[in-house]
Amino acid sequence: MVRRTKIVATVGPACDSEAMLRTLIDAGVNVFRLNFSHGSAEHHQAVGKRIRKVAAEAGSNVATLVDLQGPKIRIARFRAGEVTLHRGEPFVLDAAMDESAGDEHAVGLAYKELPNDCEAGDTLLLNDGLLELTVESVEGPAVHCRVVQGGVLSDKKGVNRKGGGLTAKALTAKDKADIVTAAAMDVDYVALSFPRDEADVNEARQLYREAGGQGGIVAKIERAEAVADNTTLDNIILASDGVMVARGDLAVEIGDAELVGVQKHITWRARQLNRFVITATQMMESMINHPQPTRAEVSDVANAVLDGTDAVMLSAETATGQFPEATVQAMHRIILGAERSYQMRDQWKRDDHVPTLIDESIATAAMFVANRLAGVKAIIAMTETGATPMMMSRIRSGLPIFAFTPHAACQRRLAVYRGISTVNFDSAALAPSEVNQKVVDLLMEQAVVETGDKVILTKGDYVNVNGGTNTLKIVEAGGVIH
Repeated sequence: MVRRTKIVATVGPACDSEAMLRTLIDAGVNVFRLNFSHGSAEHHQAVGKRIRKVAAEAGSNVATLVDLQGPKIRIARFRAGEVTLHRGEPFVLDAAMDESAGDEHAVGLAYKELPNDCEAGDTLLLNDGLLELTVESVEGPAVHCRVVQGGVLSDKKGVNRKGGGLTAKALTAKDKADIVTAAAMDVDYVALSFPRDEADVNEARQLYREAGGQGGIVAKIERAEAVADNTTLDNIILASDGVMVARGDLAVEIGDAELVGVQKHITWRARQLNRFVITATQMMESMINHPQPTRAEVSDVANAVLDGTDAVMLSAETATGQFPEATVQAMHRIILGAERSYQMRDQWKRDDHVPTLIDESIATAAMFVANRLAGVKAIIAMTETGATPMMMSRIRSGLPIFAFTPHAACQRRLAVYRGISTVNFDSAALAPSEVNQKVVDLLMEQAVVETGDKVILTKGDYVNVNGGTNTLKIVEAGGVIH
């Protein structure tokens, strides 16, 4: 059984050697994430070259994703490195305070706009929500708080306002410089941290294109404002090529009780709007230090798969964890188990969506037939840009979708989409009358289909034409195909 849901793995000290990158590719990684919150541009460029080299040697179309740091909405530092806050005690967040002079009474702010973004009665959450403060008053640059949930607080921990509302822009000066680096690296995707609306996504895309970048933009959904209403969320999804459910900051801002429902809604809307979705944050967290996942982590990964996510992501588990290979292997195993237990052929009819493009109509029709005609074993999409197989993958099916394309960049970009496998194939090298026979024969050689199996094939009348898919054929493997 071929795994349909893809695996994104973050590269870090635990896995950035050629040997470990190859090991993780062999274990099942489809996309490598480069976290620009850590490390220098030069280091990431070297790792990016290493990934491409190892993937080429392995014959694998692995994508690379650069994750921008985004705004530093953080406190400053403590003289002693950390303090312990106790319930009921006062504590001050002071934008005017020396950034290294924090103590048990007050700490400075790396994010200087906090006093302008909150007011008495607000709830501030520190260190991924582990500590909770209530704002009692704002006096100039000082935010006077009362500790509701205490604990250890150390340097540079994050600050969230429950319900959102912090005005920090999504793109910082560092992010803009990193976008130029990502373009020079020819990465496949750039992930934008903390977008508030579609304007942030559009700005990132414009800067990326101006720098020469041709990859896609992934919007990380992690602000309360992004999910405050359906229109805002839909506009962010439509402005991007895909979204990431960044559950850490998102859960802190909207509350953990709301997270699961919002995660499912984002997944559903992304698929409805023809965009991919990556589910991220703490999916296999215990495997940073342990060789086996918890039962809760198994359920978390499996449920994301059952919801229809395109990919599940590993962060510290592979970047700095003790068992990066075992973690990828466990995730691969869990995904396969979920897909075996529940491989739905979609009954969704998209009654509320009328295709406006010919290639979209062909893709939708192909999946309608695939999910209803007995004997269909595979779908072949001849593609220049990947648009047709991408749209096919938005509709659930247990059938494999094979994207035949001559373009390496297209092959890599499709690596994140659920259910799609790519085949390096140049139809222009053959006579038009030979192409259909050749692509089906290739699947027979790979034992994907057998004599008598039905195969759905989509293509355009003209080769090397973007958006030109206008033909759907149903053929039988093993026979003469025209």
